[in-house]
Amino acid sequence: MTVWLVVSILLVVLSPLAWLRPSRTQSGRMALRMEARRIGLAMQLAPQEWPHWLLPEPPNPCAQYHRPRRGSQPACWTYWQKTPGVWVNQWQEVCDDRTLLDYFEKLPGNVFKIEADKQMIALYWGEKGEATVLQDIDATLKALA
Repeated sequence: MTVWLVVSILLVVLSPLAWLRPSRTQSGRMALRMEARRIGLAMQLAPQEWPHWLLPEPPNPCAQYHRPRRGSQPACWTYWQKTPGVWVNQWQEVCDDRTLLDYFEKLPGNVFKIEADKQMIALYWGEKGEATVLQDIDATLKALA
């Protein structure tokens, strides 16, 4: 009886330690973020106001991978991936810029948004996939910066 009492007390004391262990999904995301840092991509969790027509609604906050822009007057634009391979602007007009589409085709289907302003180019991603996807993201951001 005493043995069972000691074992149950130990289980009660040690059970919160299991909650501290990251899940497989969290471990995978941490590995992707470390790989992104290693190749020079900056990453942060950024809150977003997603358009009502973007379904399913992406997470909020969402992982934002970004690079600074070059040039004195870079073009500013924003495109959302409505369905895999279909990029639209805020009015849901399909992107017809062949130069941008050539780069967008290399991106995974779980990239929600890519935007370029005067200071940086940012990509909002669901962080699912292998580390090789980071190479495509990095190449796209470098080329469009």
